[in-house]
Amino acid sequence: MDRNQLTGLIMMLLLLGVYFTFFAPEPPPADQNVEAIDSVVVDEQVKEPIEEQITRSKPDSLITQELTSKYGNFANAAKGEEKTVTVETEDIIITFGSKGGNVQEVKLKKHTTDDGELVTLLDKESSSINLLFNSDNRIIATKDLYFNTTARNANISGQDSLSLEFSAFTNNGGRLIKTFTVYGQGYEVGFDISTKGLDAVVDNNDWTFVWKDQIHRLEPDITDARTRATIKYYSLIDEDVDYLSETSTSTEEENLNEPLKWISIKQKFFSSAIIADKQFSQGVIQTSIPQSDEIVKNADASLGIPVGDIKTGNAGFTYYFGPNDYTILNEVAPGFWKNVTLGWGIFGLVNKYLIIPIFNFLDQYFDNYGLIILLLVIVIRIILAPLTFKSHISMAKMKVLKPDLDEIKEKHGGDMQKAQAEQMQLYQKVGINPLSGCIPLLLQMPILLAMFYFFPNSIQLRQQSFLWAHDLSTYDSILDLPFTIPFYGDHISLFTLLMTASTILYTWSNSQVQTVQGPMKTVQYVMPVMFLFFLNNYAAGLTYYYFLSNIASFGQIALFRKFVDDDKIKQKLEENRKKNANKKKSSFQTRLEEAMKASQEQQKKRKSQNKK
Repeated sequence: MDRNQLTGLIMMLLLLGVYFTFFAPEPPPADQNVEAIDSVVVDEQVKEPIEEQITRSKPDSLITQELTSKYGNFANAAKGEEKTVTVETEDIIITFGSKGGNVQEVKLKKHTTDDGELVTLLDKESSSINLLFNSDNRIIATKDLYFNTTARNANISGQDSLSLEFSAFTNNGGRLIKTFTVYGQGYEVGFDISTKGLDAVVDNNDWTFVWKDQIHRLEPDITDARTRATIKYYSLIDEDVDYLSETSTSTEEENLNEPLKWISIKQKFFSSAIIADKQFSQGVIQTSIPQSDEIVKNADASLGIPVGDIKTGNAGFTYYFGPNDYTILNEVAPGFWKNVTLGWGIFGLVNKYLIIPIFNFLDQYFDNYGLIILLLVIVIRIILAPLTFKSHISMAKMKVLKPDLDEIKEKHGGDMQKAQAEQMQLYQKVGINPLSGCIPLLLQMPILLAMFYFFPNSIQLRQQSFLWAHDLSTYDSILDLPFTIPFYGDHISLFTLLMTASTILYTWSNSQVQTVQGPMKTVQYVMPVMFLFFLNNYAAGLTYYYFLSNIASFGQIALFRKFVDDDKIKQKLEENRKKNANKKKSSFQTRLEEAMKASQEQQKKRKSQNKK
């Protein structure tokens, strides 16, 4: 700087000093309201940024000292800037965050909410995935660490796959590595944990995988959604699936002191899960119901990971983020298909090996699910036709015998036991087994009840409309009531009304050829009325199926009548009556009559005792 420049700089400083001393404007008076608002903003909204500014203003040596005190050998990984990486496949959009090196968000491309938005199973605000481990007598949480990665946003499809590596470095150059593998199609994501140079840094205790999730509300009926949301797990000891209560309104918790293969945060139509290649050593799971109607349930899981698997590079896992579709889930892991509720025992078997294969076959050729359900009814009716025909023949025989049975009842008046004994003798003479008509019906019951599980849990019906039903996976309200009827609800479902009316009509039609008398004749109408209340809140697909099934029953009866000649049946029964007139009673008939006589004697004794 030469002499002229120095002289000019001094003159400018003198002028600025004189100006601000004698001519600077006075500050405006403080506005009390503004000050109050500013104080609220600072306290409630800018608290975290100010703390970050204070931290940044500290000397690097002080920051290092604090981080070292808290994180020990991982102090260097406890500072940095977060980076996100998004990978889009044919089925999902998944976002990873470098802070924590975790999955931050998952969206399903082929499924939407009622608002038309993509279904979001996880996001940063409602879900937290974390790893805890011991290092130098400290508990380190990976959610606090910044992981380095060279991964970039990508779009893959088909058979392509993409590996993303996230590394957290220790002060001495060791690494904790998380590797994710995303596939071009499907709902599975590979996840591996490994270490390099950490043997002397990490203690020999099992690590803990912690997953906290506020389950998003994805369905319109929050009550139904909550009764179908839970945490399920697969025990390697029992080799079976168990779960926390779905219908409980209080906090549910279970300590699982056993090796586990997988756990899933399951809701009605979707699941988020983690599956171990080997096993989790133990676990603690919990669900609770929040105050907000926008959250279905709070789900928390803590799972032990054997430290030996991590140090040897054998800690491999698979995430599943996707629909509860039996065909897909059946290929994921042992017992994983049980995230679809197919029913217990024989009902689950019927759904697995009969209903689902037929439904999936029809689904390949038709895109109208109302039509698919109609075709399903027809196929099931054809399969059951031999049993139904046998039941119809039995009813036809009873119809022919009805005059004789009415005569017996009139003969014995109110003495039902004598009437029943003589009816049994008549059945034996004409060669009729009175149970032959019931057995075919009982054999059909597993299929009817299997449908009770299949339709409400079939994701294929989700958001599929038919006629007035906007969604076959939930109830088809044609009128919302301004009040709630106990045990019924606050709406009227038309398919439920049609099903109830057709069931009552079918029951009445059968009663014309049956011999049911007394209170039982009235009781048979109680069940359809109970269904009216019970099924009003159930899936429209289910009540639509039952309605069509009743209509098909009327059609089958009309068809069978064309092939059944009542005169020939009557002639055959008369021949049997003559042939068996002098036939000895069967041992079953003898025992039955003895039991009836014993019952009559007991009743007489009770009557005599009551008179005394």
